Amino acid sequence: MLDRTDIRILDELSNNSRISMKELGEKVHLTGQAASDRVAKLEDHGVIEEYTIKVNQNKIGYPIHAYITIITQSPNHQPYISYIKTQDQYIENHYKISGDGCYLLECRFPTNEILDHFLEGLNDYANYKLSIVIKKQ
Repeated sequence: MLDRTDIRILDELSNNSRISMKELGEKVHLTGQAASDRVAKLEDHGVIEEYTIKVNQNKIGYPIHAYITIITQSPNHQPYISYIKTQDQYIENHYKISGDGCYLLECRFPTNEILDHFLEGLNDYANYKLSIVIKKQ
């Protein structure tokens, strides 16, 4: 069970995973060593799974942000899964979902032409509903 200090540690690490343990300790009212021990415990228990960075996709040439709800045409999803694996350079997240579709893709594309090509290939394996992100709120 997480206590209030663990939650504060997770909040601080979520804001800046490169924070020093000394600075983290100061923010959560622990010594640097105690903060380090808490973080290690959270890692050991699988609460913290990994550390990552957030990349500005617009600045690296992928300005088109799309969500694609997938409705497979057959109960055998393997052909769709195989196709998606060949397109991983465009896929940020791939979720199996309940509701209106079978899967939800979060994708980034450099151009509308490449998005169109992706969708044409997808048509061989599934139907889809496309939503384009206009602006992040």
